[in-house]
Amino acid sequence: MSTPFRPRGDGIDLHVRLTPKAALDRIDGVETTADGRSHLKARVRAVPENGAANAALERLVAKALGVPGSSVSVVAGGTSRLKTVRILGDAAALAKSVEALIGT
Repeated sequence: MSTPFRPRGDGIDLHVRLTPKAALDRIDGVETTADGRSHLKARVRAVPENGAANAALERLVAKALGVPGSSVSVVAGGTSRLKTVRILGDAAALAKSVEALIGT
């Protein structure tokens, strides 16, 4: 199984499948699509209007990884369920945090 993130020079890009309007804000692990790509599954209570769900996702990821909210941003898939979230910081440390979060 591939990992749901890709290291970059200034941090990592995390691939996420977001479900808005959920009962709880939480991360549900990793899923692999038919084409073999892995995504972190996340749920947020926010509705997908005016960027509210994306902002909730950014806060959820920042809290889960213990990084400042200002270092997390949705950079692709703003109106899609499949998103790319960029997390700025030390790529190796962030990769370890994500791996610990997903249990690999």
